[in-house]
Amino acid sequence: MGIITYSQEFKSAIAPSRMFKALIVDSHIVIPKIVPEGIKSVEFIEGDGGAGSIKKTNFAESSPIKYTKHKIDALDVDNCSCKYTLIESGVQFDKIDFVVYEVKFIAADGGCVCKMTSEYHAKEGCELKDDDIKQGKEKAMGLVKTVEEYLLANPDVCA
Repeated sequence: MGIITYSQEFKSAIAPSRMFKALIVDSHIVIPKIVPEGIKSVEFIEGDGGAGSIKKTNFAESSPIKYTKHKIDALDVDNCSCKYTLIESGVQFDKIDFVVYEVKFIAADGGCVCKMTSEYHAKEGCELKDDDIKQGKEKAMGLVKTVEEYLLANPDVCA
């Protein structure tokens, strides 16, 4: 089983605590409200949102993926960091066994820098290529930008 690791960073005008709260801690409330055409609901099926919890995201009917389940491995609200694992999906991945994500928001220039690392664990005997994961990375970055725009337009949300 091979592992491919991707790291990316982006800058935001939003404070780290607000971005962290919107994208991680309160994502089950904020994200379905912002993108109802893409995400129908987000719910905790185990736990209360802390480490060990399992969060299920239910996608809109038009999505090729019906749901995903993520296990929260570590959550550090004070340091705006989180580690979680994609453990199940409503679509069978040909080559990916599971994905581990680490996200950290760091204060910078009146806003923040988000550092994201994704570890794609390939199934036995499979080789991952950039094209295998490109679409998922692009969708994730699109969601982050949408949340940033929403927070800029709504300064009281996740304050």
